[in-house]
Amino acid sequence: MHNCRNILFYSIGKRNDLMIHAFILMVLISDKQEPAPMHFYSIDVCQYYAKRIVRQYGNYGHSSQVPAEHRVTAYCKPKRVNPQTTVVYDR
Repeated sequence: MHNCRNILFYSIGKRNDLMIHAFILMVLISDKQEPAPMHFYSIDVCQYYAKRIVRQYGNYGHSSQVPAEHRVTAYCKPKRVNPQTTVVYDR
């Protein structure tokens, strides 16, 4: 069986544009989306950044001690994008 996590899937869009499945890094600071989303070819690379982003603020013993305005959530979700109009990072 093939490992599908890092395979780039291509499909033809409605206007004959080349569309790809990429992973968008969603970052929420105090439950508000910040900054502009970033797109990655690999879910592993996207999750690397998501994991690092949530650990950058302070040295708190428990997440409940982080002030609400500093709470950060980061996750990756799949999204179809046109690589000709969207920057997609490979690392």
